[in-house]
Amino acid sequence: MSGVTRETVQQEVRDWLQDNWDPQLSLQAWRERLVDAGWAVPSWSRKWFGRDLPAWADQVVAEELRLIGAVGNPLGSGMSLAAPTIVEHGSDELKRLILRQTLTGEKTWCQLFSEPGAGSDLASLSASAVLDGDEWVINGQKVWNTSAHHADYGMLLARTNRNGSKHQGITYFILPMRQPGVEVRPIKQMNYHSSFNEVFMTDARIPANMILGTLDDGWRVARATLAHERTFSTMRRPKFVQNAATESRAVGEAEHEAEEHFKTYVWYPQRAGRVDLVVERAQALGVSNDPVIRQNIAELLSFQKMNEWTALRARAARALGRPPGPEGSIGKLAASEVSRMANRVHTLISGAHGMLQNGDHSHDATIAEVLVSTPAQSIAGGTDQIQRSIIGEKILGLPRDASN
Repeated sequence: MSGVTRETVQQEVRDWLQDNWDPQLSLQAWRERLVDAGWAVPSWSRKWFGRDLPAWADQVVAEELRLIGAVGNPLGSGMSLAAPTIVEHGSDELKRLILRQTLTGEKTWCQLFSEPGAGSDLASLSASAVLDGDEWVINGQKVWNTSAHHADYGMLLARTNRNGSKHQGITYFILPMRQPGVEVRPIKQMNYHSSFNEVFMTDARIPANMILGTLDDGWRVARATLAHERTFSTMRRPKFVQNAATESRAVGEAEHEAEEHFKTYVWYPQRAGRVDLVVERAQALGVSNDPVIRQNIAELLSFQKMNEWTALRARAARALGRPPGPEGSIGKLAASEVSRMANRVHTLISGAHGMLQNGDHSHDATIAEVLVSTPAQSIAGGTDQIQRSIIGEKILGLPRDASN
């Protein structure tokens, strides 16, 4: 887009913020103002709450919001997964019905893809959708569903046609979660957290128009959602700035929103391996001079740094407007390897102390949680085996698995 520079975007959004940022607005009212002005996602089309700016403008605007102390977009899968998928594949009718409420945070989302018998092999899913007049009737079970207990909508994959290959006959629905036919049950994990749910659908109803993409073509749309899920985003809690003289209602409500949101992810640093603790832990336990442990620590820190560089390249590509691609699978696979290496290094350092939740040493409880949490890193967001298949096909040009 010729003529548009970072400086002109910065100045335009600064001028707008000077006239429109009101700390006394409610969080909902502020986000409505932000969305309607096109500054929530400025890289999107003006028709759908954007400003037709280059992809890098999103980050520029986010930084200007932070500098003035204003609140940005909602947290969660609605903003990161559902909204971009709706923009790419939703009908105009669906966009008008759902998109604005998602951008303002009025409606929240969960993802309903995996099943007890269809996790890595997602295309083998069995949840069914049968058309009954002007509604779809849904029956089946989903699992590992974050935030399903309070979501308004679910991104649902269900089978609508059993003929042809397993990738055909899947349709991508938007499921209203708050109805009698949807039951959500929390799952107790071995690290004592309950971050996920299982969802049972018994004659649940979906209006016929709430389909993303076209009938029986949900696999293509699901791949778009999964590509967004595998981007190199991090689970970082936003930092809010309160004016010392005037307390901001919007900021206060955003802080509460973040507090509730990140309760689900409190154990995710342990899932990633807590690489930040390895040197301190080795020193605390008096094994930092052990040559084998030192070599393993060096290998872990080197590999983690390489993965960070890959993530930076991926973010740079996204800033240039390139859609998420197979590089997300490289990052996901590398993150799994980092967590496995960290698990092994913490085990070498801690020995039997790694099994103690209430030991005498600093971080004993954290390390114990690391050792039981890191296996999840290789499963969540698509298993390592799935990532290798994507890399083989999309990057190395290998033929698809014959079973697919």
